[in-house]
Amino acid sequence: MKPRIDIFLPETEKEIWVKYSETLVKAGFPSPAEDHKEIKLDLNKELIKNPASTFFARVSGESMINDGINDGDILVIDKSCEPSDGVLAVCFLDGEFTLKRVRIREKEIYLTPANPKYKAIKVTEDNDFSIWGIVKYIIKKV
Repeated sequence: MKPRIDIFLPETEKEIWVKYSETLVKAGFPSPAEDHKEIKLDLNKELIKNPASTFFARVSGESMINDGINDGDILVIDKSCEPSDGVLAVCFLDGEFTLKRVRIREKEIYLTPANPKYKAIKVTEDNDFSIWGIVKYIIKKV
C-alpha cells in the first residue's frame, strides 16, 4: 500500500468545547490532597493559531514511526510557518504529499524519514518540490 496523506480543512466557525481539568496530571506519585477543578477548553483556540492557513491531515504509512507518528494519526499543519532545519513538514514532492523531517545543509535539502526501512530523499532541481506546511501538533489515538 502506497503511503498517502489526506488533507482536511478545520471547521473553525464553531467553538469546540471539551471539559478540561485545571489540575496537572503528574507522571509521578499522585497527591490526594489536591483539588480537582474542571474548566472548558476550546480546541480550535488551542490548536489553530492561523485559521486561514491551518489544515488537518491523516497520516498513512509508517515512515515516521520512530518520531512517534503512526498510521492514522492526525496532523495539525500550518502553511504560514517558515520552514527551518529539523522541522517536521508536509512536503509536496513530484505530485505527492509526504511527511518527513526537513534537513537543510548549505544548498541541499533532504527529506528524512524516522524509520530505518526508508531512505532519506535528496531534493534536486529536477524535483517538483515545496514545503507545503509545518506540523504544529499531532493528535494520536492511544
